[in-house]
Amino acid sequence: MARRILWASLVLTPVVIVARFAFDAGATVLFVLAALALLPLAWLIGEATEHAAEHTGHGVGGFLNASFGNAPELIIAFFAVADGLPNVVRGAIAGSVVSNILLVLGVAMIAGGDGRVDARSLRWQLIAVFGAMLLILIPSIPRWSGDASRHTLYLLTLPISAVLLAAYLFITIRNLRIHRSADREEPKEGSWSLRKSLGWLTVATAATAVVSEILVHSLEDFGHAVGLKEFFIAAVIVAIVGNAAEHGGAIVIAHRGNTELATEIAISSSMQVAVFVAPAVALLSWIVGAGLPLSFRVVEVVTMAAAAAFATLVVWDGRSRRWEGFLLVGVYGCVVVAYFLS
Repeated sequence: MARRILWASLVLTPVVIVARFAFDAGATVLFVLAALALLPLAWLIGEATEHAAEHTGHGVGGFLNASFGNAPELIIAFFAVADGLPNVVRGAIAGSVVSNILLVLGVAMIAGGDGRVDARSLRWQLIAVFGAMLLILIPSIPRWSGDASRHTLYLLTLPISAVLLAAYLFITIRNLRIHRSADREEPKEGSWSLRKSLGWLTVATAATAVVSEILVHSLEDFGHAVGLKEFFIAAVIVAIVGNAAEHGGAIVIAHRGNTELATEIAISSSMQVAVFVAPAVALLSWIVGAGLPLSFRVVEVVTMAAAAAFATLVVWDGRSRRWEGFLLVGVYGCVVVAYFLS
């Protein structure tokens, strides 16, 4: 019954598109409709990824989910840069890294309970997040006493972005080689074919990109209506909503007992945002704007590094435990309070 309801709920996607482009509905209505529409899309991405993982293994499955799930975020970032909202982009990047590591990983551990995680793969990806934070300090420290968007900081960002993208390619190729030889299994009876899984992933991701764009454009008016700061909207609301597909997918997969794939999704997504999405947006931002420096606020850098540190401690022994999930979610709650007060 639940699956039928979720399949039927996919009709919300064309509903929100029609409400936006045919009826020019208000920001509050669009926000609610888009948020509801993202829920079944999140389930569909999780469903398709789990079926794809039957053919590719957990590591590649997590990589596919993170890649498809981060595509809308990349699109959202370009829209924000084009609209002259660099602080929104930086806040959303920081919030995405933190929410994937703490909130998604934590809730996945709570939903999945005790289980295995691939500590070798997760450690490498968390080390990459730490490395990204160290490099990001180069353009970030000067901004703490000046204009965050000045051109000199963008010039500092360009070589850093190139290094991060090279690191991303190295880590991705290494992890895919590890998983290619380590966790390939025969697909279970009733699994979708790889072609069908990838097809549904593509469709769901495209729909998520459109719905996310509508939701983000309604967020600013919605946030002002409830009295929230632009930074909080970007770092918490935009980050969570922009990653709703991955959030839902990881939790659904964990609830079914597949903690290895669920944790891979959460950490892979965070690593991709820090080491791929951020530098890619920075390098290409001049096409739609004046160039986006990766110059983050102190609270953003500190929370991203702290999130990676907590996650490293949790996954180091290769086991997932429910109490550790509650710990991570509690830490995320503290981060949200810090973002609200900053």
